[in-house]
Amino acid sequence: MTWLVTGGAGYIGAHVVRALLADGHDVVVLDDLSTGFKERVPDGVELVVGSVLDPAALDAVLAGREVRGVVHLAGKKQVAQSIAEPLYYFHENVEGLRVLLSALRAHNVGALVFSSSAAVYGMPDVEHVSEDTPCAPLSPYGLTKLVGEQLIAAAALAQPLDHISIRYFNVAGAADPELADRSVANLIPMVFERIAAGLPPRIFGDDYPTPDGTCVRDYIHVADLAEAHVAAVRRLAAEPGAGPAAPVALTLNAGRGVGVSVREIIEAVGAAAGLPDLTGTVEGRRPGDPARSVAASARIREELGWTARLGLAEMVESAWAGWHR
Repeated sequence: MTWLVTGGAGYIGAHVVRALLADGHDVVVLDDLSTGFKERVPDGVELVVGSVLDPAALDAVLAGREVRGVVHLAGKKQVAQSIAEPLYYFHENVEGLRVLLSALRAHNVGALVFSSSAAVYGMPDVEHVSEDTPCAPLSPYGLTKLVGEQLIAAAALAQPLDHISIRYFNVAGAADPELADRSVANLIPMVFERIAAGLPPRIFGDDYPTPDGTCVRDYIHVADLAEAHVAAVRRLAAEPGAGPAAPVALTLNAGRGVGVSVREIIEAVGAAAGLPDLTGTVEGRRPGDPARSVAASARIREELGWTARLGLAEMVESAWAGWHR
């Protein structure tokens, strides 16, 4: 039995592919390489270059490969870009998922792990965000993820589809330097880029209601997140064909439950880079940024037996090694 990983040549996707292989699963990757890199796909794993927006590409990859289920990571994820281009984000993230769900129904594929996001919550006024916290996205990106979850749930009422949506908090680090995050859309690579340019890191707002005035986030090592996907695949594979009679329908946070501020991240990067006096320069707030977002992660532990193992130092040090590579 084979699992299709959409976006499997991306930063998170490449880690998920390797974790699935290590757990004994056969994998095929579908990626349009718009942000992914073919060299991230391991030798022996088939890479199909194509988009989830293309029904013919999906038909081709799902036909004749005995695909058991799909781990769907393909999509766009930059909050600021989504605010500037909301229609583009709905096309990529929601329409892409709709086309994928249609293909799953046509090919009788009944298991789906969906890459969701803590951005669905918006700005909750709680210490730790649980899966029961009301959702009020602040950005079109977060809204596309929430609509995606709802679309999957609606599809599962009409077709046999066991599904687990994993709401990522802030992902960082690398299991191997060659798999490091190459974009500069996330905070830690953004700090690296500024160091490389001889400039101070940027802090977008220092007047938030947090201990040091900067945004607080829950950072999770990408290798831990990949293992969360493996745990979800195991859960779905253990209950094949549950379908409407006994469906698997879970929405789970993936985080450490530990809040880290922007200033603390800059200090950690300074320690990893040998720059103990590294400080940031304060600019205006960015639209769509909540003050605090930290996961309550008891449910994923109870449902999947998964707990994050790696801490902030491992994330920053591995990301720094990858940046230099």
